[in-house]
Amino acid sequence: MPDAPFDAFRYAHAHRRQVVWMSQNTNHLVPPQIVREAVDEALRERRYEGYPYAPGDPELLELVQRDLGIAGQAPFLTGGGTESLYMIARALLASGDSVIASDPSYLIIHKFIELAGARTKNLDIYMPPFRLTADRIQEAIEPSTKMILLIDPLNPLGAGYPRAEVKAIAEIAHDHHLLLLNDVTYRDFSYEPTLAAEFAPEQTLTVWSVSKNCGLAGLRIGGFSAPTELRARVAKYNTNDLGVNILAQVAALAAMRTKSQWIHEVVRQTRANYERVVEVATSVEGITVPVHPSWANMTILDIAATGLSPEALQEELLLHHGVFVRSGNYLSPTHGSKFVRVSFSNPPGDLDRFATAFPAAVQQLRARAPAPSAA
Repeated sequence: MPDAPFDAFRYAHAHRRQVVWMSQNTNHLVPPQIVREAVDEALRERRYEGYPYAPGDPELLELVQRDLGIAGQAPFLTGGGTESLYMIARALLASGDSVIASDPSYLIIHKFIELAGARTKNLDIYMPPFRLTADRIQEAIEPSTKMILLIDPLNPLGAGYPRAEVKAIAEIAHDHHLLLLNDVTYRDFSYEPTLAAEFAPEQTLTVWSVSKNCGLAGLRIGGFSAPTELRARVAKYNTNDLGVNILAQVAALAAMRTKSQWIHEVVRQTRANYERVVEVATSVEGITVPVHPSWANMTILDIAATGLSPEALQEELLLHHGVFVRSGNYLSPTHGSKFVRVSFSNPPGDLDRFATAFPAAVQQLRARAPAPSAA
């Protein structure tokens, strides 16, 4: 019986106390006592024994709406932003529809689109400016086009959309009567955070999350905001009819109440960490960092010139150095063999580990590579 392929996530979770987690864009910089104290109190009160208020904690919903600044669109809570993306795809897309998207991208959304019977029209963005543009979207519209997928900032590249570009894309959606799915999971890290709903409120569905900005990825809470008619259509696919996890709501409420006190320091440290990643990566022969600067808390390291595979580098870093990055094949059918994704909302000590581990891992893989055969 052949050996099973290496399961990086199983290994990383089993060794979580020894692993520096730079693989999933998670945020490890939010002051932990904020969430801990709120969840401890909820546990003491044994709130987990009862169902939550099904529509969601009213104060949490109010804080999210105020944070987004979308007037007249009440947030809808789901089990993470990913569940919202699934619901939207199933509710609003059908066989024969197409969605303008990109490659690279957050491909789970593409999978949801396909589950609805639709397809994505993936525009290659592995080149400057490393994002969609209004001109390219305009050219890509065809009779089957139903939706534009706008992830801003963009996972996995870290590229962000200037306000003028968001406005231009939103106006295309409005003029062509297209839906605009605006995933703003990494909005708080952006240099110019702009919601498409500001310019095309009737066409836009805004998917948000507290996984990355508030450091709550493991609690799985997020949601979407949309105009009334679209909200009602999507809500029919809600499976959390008894409410989203009560401890997740307690934690999210505590984080949103205090967010203004700590988010600026989280972003400052994240951007400093990005510069450290660039410095380390570009000191290694054959490595480039295509996106400058990152508008998110992740970036890609292009390793194509080294001849190494992203999967081999991911495994080497994890098994021998305890540093977990993500191979690109998860994020791009076309270019996934060229890069690894590195996230960096981490304490400085994690970046110290990365600074030692990354050059060493590349060197070790190169030393084990077979010598080229003689002509």
